[in-house]
Amino acid sequence: MKTRDRIIMAALALFNESGEPNITTNHIAAHLGISPGNLYYHFRNKEEIIHSIFDQYAQDLSIHFQPLAQTPITSDDLLVYLDSVFMLMWRYRFFYANLPDILRRDPALQHKYLAAQETLHGNIMAIMHSFRQSGLLELDDKELLSLASNLKLVASSWIFYQTTQAPGATITKAVIYQGVLQMLGIVRPLTTPAGKAEVLQLEAHYCAQVAQAQTASDTDE
Repeated sequence: MKTRDRIIMAALALFNESGEPNITTNHIAAHLGISPGNLYYHFRNKEEIIHSIFDQYAQDLSIHFQPLAQTPITSDDLLVYLDSVFMLMWRYRFFYANLPDILRRDPALQHKYLAAQETLHGNIMAIMHSFRQSGLLELDDKELLSLASNLKLVASSWIFYQTTQAPGATITKAVIYQGVLQMLGIVRPLTTPAGKAEVLQLEAHYCAQVAQAQTASDTDE
């Protein structure tokens, strides 16, 4: 693996583990066993590393939230989308946790973020239309837009919200699975009978994931 890629991966792991504000380029270099000069050969500062991590995040968004061409949508299709939500929130949890601060100090990154969110919003709306065509939702266009906006809001702010609920709150897989359940809780009252049955199955699946993640966390302790 190239040194540049190793730096990005190490920074992402350290940011997630200790929080982005607590990690410097020296920490990243020491973690990799390279000199700070070697790191600065590839990145002038920490902000450039964050930009590279965000570029990976934006690429993951575009890959995992493409509308499905076929209908009807199956429960497996819904599971794939929700697992993608979980994967993004877990893999880039430092970014979600520190989003306001990171964007406030870097206008260029905020521009990238807004562009990625605009693309994501378009894809989510297309996904919502697919759900409606499959008979899972019975909403007009205005209601569909509101639902898509609410789901995007929960996905983007859930981790940050959780960090404010207790001093030194730790973001675990169980916390993120609870965020997925929160999204399902928004969708369920708006579904058709067929859609409700699908959502209830998914809720049962993610409740089990929460329990499993909590057990694993307790074992680690």
